[in-house]
Amino acid sequence: MTTPSPAALPRAVLFDWDNTLVDSWGTIHNALNVTLAAMGHPVWSIEETKERVRLSLRDSFPRLFGSRWEEARQLYLDTFQRTHLERLALLPGAAELLGLLGDRGVALGVVSNKTGRILRREAEHLGWTGIFHRLVGAGDAVADKPARDPVDLALDGTGVAPGDDVWFIGDTAVDIECALAAGCVPLLVGETPPDGDDTPILQARWRFDGCFALFHYLRDL
Repeated sequence: MTTPSPAALPRAVLFDWDNTLVDSWGTIHNALNVTLAAMGHPVWSIEETKERVRLSLRDSFPRLFGSRWEEARQLYLDTFQRTHLERLALLPGAAELLGLLGDRGVALGVVSNKTGRILRREAEHLGWTGIFHRLVGAGDAVADKPARDPVDLALDGTGVAPGDDVWFIGDTAVDIECALAAGCVPLLVGETPPDGDDTPILQARWRFDGCFALFHYLRDL
């Protein structure tokens, strides 16, 4: 924890998925490199994958693959889906944090740039479907993160409007941008370093080293 900390729980919390609650970088990296190689592009290191993968496929692949982006998208999804469930792993403290917030009556949701049906399949695999009011992935809303549309969709039906009563917890600048676009409170978890004085990461309201650190702090509120 490196910034001043919250004094009370909100009414709703929205989470990013990958590298916030679960670790699926290995699967993402493998599927992406299979796709890059098939499309005649140089493959990426795991460090490059973690640095560059932020946007949804429909936003990032046209930039990478031009007119062949839909072909690349299908190859990526086919490769990813072959192994993603067996490789899926919880990040430390994720289950404890979700349990604490749920027990305190906080409405929970997910806003991810992972394809929506794959996101929900992973949540079902983990037994987490019932924890969340709604799991919103790429393609579910009119636009994907960092647009505010998936936030509005995730909160629809909770009775909680975007604002100071809603935290958005993620690990990248895209998550912070999305929170700010929707008027929610951005929290950063993990070890993502700021990459410049104007980065949205520096606009996070609070920052914690990971889910366990946030869990231990909130448990004592």
